[in-house]
Amino acid sequence: MLTTAPRRRPKPVDKTLLTIMAMLMMLGLLTLFSATYYKAQDGGDPLSEVKKQLFGAAVGAVAMAITCRVPYVFWGRRKVVVGGVLLSFLLLLLVAIPGIGTSINGSRRWLTLGPLSFQPGELAKYAAVLFMAMTLTVRGKKVEKLWTGILPVLIVPGIMFLLILEQPNLSTAGTIIIVSVLMVMLRGAKWRHMLLLGTGGLAVGAYYAWSAEYRRERLLSFTDPFAKMSDEGYQLSQSLIAFGSGGLFGMGLGQGRQKYAYLPYPESDFIFAIVGEDFGLAGCVAVILLFLAFLFAGMRIALKCDDLFGCLLSAGIVGMISVQAFINMGVVVGVLPTTGLPLPFFSAGGTSLSITMAAVGIVLNISRSCTTNLM
Repeated sequence: MLTTAPRRRPKPVDKTLLTIMAMLMMLGLLTLFSATYYKAQDGGDPLSEVKKQLFGAAVGAVAMAITCRVPYVFWGRRKVVVGGVLLSFLLLLLVAIPGIGTSINGSRRWLTLGPLSFQPGELAKYAAVLFMAMTLTVRGKKVEKLWTGILPVLIVPGIMFLLILEQPNLSTAGTIIIVSVLMVMLRGAKWRHMLLLGTGGLAVGAYYAWSAEYRRERLLSFTDPFAKMSDEGYQLSQSLIAFGSGGLFGMGLGQGRQKYAYLPYPESDFIFAIVGEDFGLAGCVAVILLFLAFLFAGMRIALKCDDLFGCLLSAGIVGMISVQAFINMGVVVGVLPTTGLPLPFFSAGGTSLSITMAAVGIVLNISRSCTTNLM
C-alpha cells in the first residue's frame, strides 16, 4: 500500500522582528492621529490621514504576506535584480521631467497615478539593496580591492544617488550611499578603503551643501536655528520648542500645540517632534529603543543566516530602514542638518509604508532559513 510522505510545514518567521514592527506601526498611527486630527476644525475629516495610512498598512500586510512566502533566493536572480534597477532608473528619470513628475515645495520627487502618489526614490532604495547583495555575493574576495572590487560595485548606487540628487533629495540619495557602503564593509572590505571612501563622501557632501545658497543657509541655520527663526531655521526652531514643551512625560495625547500652524508638516518629516511634545522624553526614548530593537533583531537574522546573499540582503533592508529612522530623528532634534526624510512606520505616506512592509517580509522569509533557532 502506497503512502504519501507528510508535507513539511515551513519554519515559523522571526516573531521578535514582527512584534517590534507591529509596535512601531501602532505608535506611528497614534502619533499620526495626534498630528492631524486638528484638521476637523476646518470641516475636514479628523481621521483622513489615519485612514490613508491604514489603507497603506492593509496593502503592505498583503505584500508582506507574499514576500514572506516567496523564497528569498528569488530576489537574487539576475533578471529580478536587473529589472528592479532598470525600473528604478526609468521612474527616477520620469519624475525629473516637468509635467510628469509632481513638484511640491520646489522638489520634484513624486509620480502621481490617479489618486495615488509615490516617490520613486522609495523603490530605488531597495533596488539598490538587492543589487548590492547580489553583486557582493558574486564578486567574492574581489571586494578586498578598491579600484577593481569596491568602486565598480558602487556605480549603480552612485547613479541612483545622482538621479535622486536632481530632485533634489539629498537625504534619500545619501541614505542609499551610506547603506551601500555599510554592506560593502559587512562583506569584508578593508578598513583603509572604507576610511578613504568615507573621507571622499564627506568632501563631496560638504561641497554639495555649500555650492547653493539655499543649502548653505539651511546648513548654517542648523548650527543656530533660533538665529534664523524667520527663515531657514523656522521649522527646526519650532521642533525644538515642541520637545521643550513636552518635558519628561509630555503634554498628553493630542494636547501638543505646535501642530496648530506652528510646526510645518507635523505629519511627515517632523512627526518625531509630535512624539516629543505629546509623550515627552519618555516617549522619545521608547521610540528610539524600539528602532534599536528592530535593528538588532534584523541583524541577528542576518548573522544567523548561513547563506551570504541572505545575510547581506537582510542586513541591507534592516540597515536601510534603521539608517533612515536615525537620520530623521537626528534632524528633528537638531543633531543633523535639516533634510526631508520621513520616519519609517510613523510619517504619513501609505505607499512608502507598503513598500517598507514588503521589504520586511523578505527579511522574515530569510528568518525561516536560519538553521539556528532565533527564539
